[in-house]
Amino acid sequence: MQDRTPRPEELEPVERAGVDELRALQLQRLRWSLRHAYDNVPHYRRAFEAAGVHPDDCRDLADLARFPFTGKAELRENYPFGMFAVPRERVARLHASSGTTGRPTVVGYTKQDLTTWARLMARSIRASGGRPGDRVHVAYGYGLFTGGLGAHYGAEELGCTVIPVSGGMTERQVLLIRDFEPEVIMVTPSYLLAIVDEMERQGVDPRTTSLRVGIFGAEPWTEDMRREIEQRLDMHAVDIYGLSEVMGPGVAVECVETKDGLHVWEDHFYPEIIDPVTGSVLPDGEQGELVLTSLTKEAMPVVRYRTRDLTRLLPGTARPMRRIEKITGRTDDMMIVRGVNVFPTQIEELILRTPALSPHFQCVLDRQGRLDGLTVRVERRPGVTPEEAERAGRALVEQVKNTIGVSVAVEVIAPDGVERSMGKMRRIVDHRRER
Repeated sequence: MQDRTPRPEELEPVERAGVDELRALQLQRLRWSLRHAYDNVPHYRRAFEAAGVHPDDCRDLADLARFPFTGKAELRENYPFGMFAVPRERVARLHASSGTTGRPTVVGYTKQDLTTWARLMARSIRASGGRPGDRVHVAYGYGLFTGGLGAHYGAEELGCTVIPVSGGMTERQVLLIRDFEPEVIMVTPSYLLAIVDEMERQGVDPRTTSLRVGIFGAEPWTEDMRREIEQRLDMHAVDIYGLSEVMGPGVAVECVETKDGLHVWEDHFYPEIIDPVTGSVLPDGEQGELVLTSLTKEAMPVVRYRTRDLTRLLPGTARPMRRIEKITGRTDDMMIVRGVNVFPTQIEELILRTPALSPHFQCVLDRQGRLDGLTVRVERRPGVTPEEAERAGRALVEQVKNTIGVSVAVEVIAPDGVERSMGKMRRIVDHRRER
């Protein structure tokens, strides 16, 4: 793979700052953000007063733990614009979640917020190995989802040429990659694999394309998935993290020179790890739920937003900012099967260690008598015989039992048997709710 490490002179001063300098900047910005939220968002004024805290009580970064959490419920209760801290005429853009489990969560941006977002995405793309002048193939969805436009404006800010393909039309994705020769692709990892499958169906060797860097986000993925992607495409596979409620993509990113966890851009977001049950703040290094507070957002500041993502905070390496480990799962996608906690990423890891099985799979939950049952539906790789697939399925059953500690059924199906997603992969199919 081509070396895409940024040169030191390409980094922003804050990317070379000392930890003490960074913490002083965070405290200054945190105090502003808390005051901004308290003065301009009725919800935060009520929540702070109910918790017995005031923005002036934040004299140290550790004091943030005294302030109340924000979750999706609060955002939905204040739908659509109740969490905004500026007059609506100052809101330059709106984004929203899909709202599949209730009212959508709405987020707004001032012109300055959009500039900040573009600059952070440019910083993220450069850290991932992108360079000014690169052609960037954006296959994230555009529209109310933040992925496509976030990637688009960040790439333009860096000085790249943007190819705004969006999701879907997989045959056309392959055509444009072949003809436009992008160096960078930004897409969900599961859809990237669908594109690679289509390349192979067309007789294109994925390792011969122009792609040098893939920046993958919007869904959890494993180190085994990284190895699969890098081996099949001969390129760097780099993780990016974000969520609409906090900004969008670009909250944290891996650096291409280390790929050892995602550096949080701590000059704009303050991270905490909490016990998901008690809400207590955990020390760096312990696993729990990621909580984020915005430090510079104007239109919609967020205070201690519970992301539901499970990870841990680690010291900085390639940058002074602390890292989060790859997200291992979410508190709301954890499956409890006969008393055992199971995450799709655990299943993915075992599948990718089974050569006859492809990364395309779903976890199907159903009620078996009075107990919950889990069936893993997974495709065999092209060229694998049904007999080999059956042996691989039995091996996966044993691996899941020995590694995770739960008994599952495995159904190995033909290639293309699992539905393809143009965005986030639907990993869990829960039939228990239909009973």
